[in-house]
Amino acid sequence: MLIDSQKFSHLELMLVDKGYQHVCGVDEVGRGPLAGPVVAAAVILPYDCELEGLDDSKKLSSRKREKLFEKIVEADLPCAIGIIDNESIDKMNILRASLMAMRKAVMDLKKAPSVVLVDGNQPIPNLEYPQFSIVRGDAQCRSIAAASIIAKVTRDRIMENYQALYPSFSFSKHKGYPTAEHLEELREHGPCEIHRRSFKPVAELVDQYALF
Repeated sequence: MLIDSQKFSHLELMLVDKGYQHVCGVDEVGRGPLAGPVVAAAVILPYDCELEGLDDSKKLSSRKREKLFEKIVEADLPCAIGIIDNESIDKMNILRASLMAMRKAVMDLKKAPSVVLVDGNQPIPNLEYPQFSIVRGDAQCRSIAAASIIAKVTRDRIMENYQALYPSFSFSKHKGYPTAEHLEELREHGPCEIHRRSFKPVAELVDQYALF
């Protein structure tokens, strides 16, 4: 079921009132980059759990995201991560990879959710739990906002680690997104092993470099 975010302000409370005690939010990060994995997170966030400053990860500074990430971890909430690497993205396309990452995150939760709230307009395929797809859910839903923070910080850390392996690319800075700096690095050095060959700016250079 797809829900218009303008009608969504009290959905979590409504679900709890209807007996859905374990409301799970799911979000993914990394559809747009030219390199690295897509990362999803699933978080079961009790309605009465206080996380001061919780918001859509895109609206938060890196420092605030890190602090909220640690608070979520310290609260020992049911939380899980799904990661799909660049090679799998190239094989199945980014939409399917994103949905698979979200499904992996939900299925790896240590507690079964009563209902799953998914950011975006696509339901997660082959999911055994009731679910709602929510457009701009990360800006409307506390559990999805929490998931967006876990996914974003996790992926950022992965890309920062890649910086040491691929020093010709500023992955710790642009995180693989197609910034002017990243595109210039691609033109100068050619794609590396974690670049997504199916993405146009990379595909146009693949034939010029014998790295694959």
